[in-house]
Amino acid sequence: MRDNYARAEACIRDGAAKGCVLAVLPEYHLTSWVPDSPGFRSACAESAPYLKKYQALARELSICIVPGTIIEVAQGDGEDALHNMAYFISSDGAVLGQYQKKNLWIAERHHLVSSAHEPHKAFDTPLGRMGLLICWDLAFPEAFRELIYDGAQIICIPTIWSLKDVSDEGYALNRDGEALFLQGSLTSRAFENTCAVVFVNAGGPSERGEETSFAGMSQLAMPHLGPVGKLGRAEGMSTVELDMDVLRIAEDNYKVREDMKKEGWHYAFTQDRSQGGENGGGSDSKL
Repeated sequence: MRDNYARAEACIRDGAAKGCVLAVLPEYHLTSWVPDSPGFRSACAESAPYLKKYQALARELSICIVPGTIIEVAQGDGEDALHNMAYFISSDGAVLGQYQKKNLWIAERHHLVSSAHEPHKAFDTPLGRMGLLICWDLAFPEAFRELIYDGAQIICIPTIWSLKDVSDEGYALNRDGEALFLQGSLTSRAFENTCAVVFVNAGGPSERGEETSFAGMSQLAMPHLGPVGKLGRAEGMSTVELDMDVLRIAEDNYKVREDMKKEGWHYAFTQDRSQGGENGGGSDSKL
């Protein structure tokens, strides 16, 4: 875990030196996802203090950080309750937003606790109004819509997504099927929500001389532009510029947010408009 943090810190320092204002890391970047390993639970318990390390680093470098996800042992929820948490740390070290993973991947459901019916909430940052999702949340357009309804302009998604997270039958149909899933979904979510999607996935080396099973593909997905600064499947770092004017142009074209604010919006029954919020109220799925 110390080694993983040291590698992450080096990347963040490099980014800050290049003028970056936000650094985003992959899901499970400290502990990886090895729930059956004997030392996994103890590693999770030891990972919580790293949040403060990232806060100190953000303050030192004057850079915002989304430190991937950190698995936390939940207080008062029983010995087996683990939460997969994402945080947004501002450039002054303050935590401005946090999110507990809602849509758990099949293999996670035996180990993690979902945030279940807690609403997706956006929050203000020095970079604009932000939302956080994690990995398999990408497959749920409803999660994006809820954040967009709450005013999110940028959505960060720390991820650990493999090309082999499917059955042998599924993999045999198309070895690049998961890459196809990711690229199609990322591009669609950016367009249909007139938002920027900061997708940061785990990458890695090949295994025993075979092609790596890591999907990688970290990128900034933008409406009109598609993937910007897209990486391959190897571990690496991409530095990209987010032009917020692109989001304005997209909204001028598609008027997604404008339509959602109107009375009589076709899908208004899915929103609880009685809650106060940045852009006409928070939202709570009623489906």
